[in-house]
Amino acid sequence: MAVRAQFENSSEIGVFARLTNAYCLLAYGGQDNFRVFESELQGHIPLVRCSIAGCRVIGRLTVGNKKGLLLPNTTTDQELLHIRNSLPDEVVVQRIEERLSALGNVIACNDYVALVHPDVDRETEEIIADVLGVEVFRQTVASNVLVGSYAVISNQGALVHPKTSVEDQDELSSLLQVSLVAGTVNRGSDVIGAGLVVNDWVAFCGLDTTATEISVVEKIFKLADAQPAEIATKLRNALIDEMN
Repeated sequence: MAVRAQFENSSEIGVFARLTNAYCLLAYGGQDNFRVFESELQGHIPLVRCSIAGCRVIGRLTVGNKKGLLLPNTTTDQELLHIRNSLPDEVVVQRIEERLSALGNVIACNDYVALVHPDVDRETEEIIADVLGVEVFRQTVASNVLVGSYAVISNQGALVHPKTSVEDQDELSSLLQVSLVAGTVNRGSDVIGAGLVVNDWVAFCGLDTTATEISVVEKIFKLADAQPAEIATKLRNALIDEMN
């Protein structure tokens, strides 16, 4: 299911939230239209209110998946400790020294593959592979080096900048091993990463997103009948019990 949300007066919700299959980081603040995160996710995964270096733009400064979370070196010890204590034990939280410190802008990943800015340090590339448990590819999206800003990836699909060529789409799709489409959010915005956050069963997009854009999101990320993993497992077990 894809749900519209807004942070204060901004539809750029990807700037203020980081969503994975194992947890969700949310910026402090946000009014009624941001509480939709709590109503959709509460009871399924932990929701952590936090800041990074005193800033609320946590979606652009952090990157993570169900295995790990990477924070920029500007994160204070107190913030790091708060995030570590709030997340499940199996999620590895690490602060990294990287010149390109807006990690959410320069890295796009799911639970298996990461696309990174061509200029990130070799050491950073190794840490990404190690902490997030992913294969790392240096890539651009429609000639933009900020892959995290112009692509959103889940384990089910990917949405990229509308001007991505067909050849690039095919290449990215084969690297990611998921179906991929070029599109927009927030009524024509090409900054996909700022307007959309997604995991394997729910997506949140900015309040300005049109019905057509939402239908594209639901289709490419296979969200129509998606549900949290533990619910799917329970339903499957119940069906098997009935059949027995």
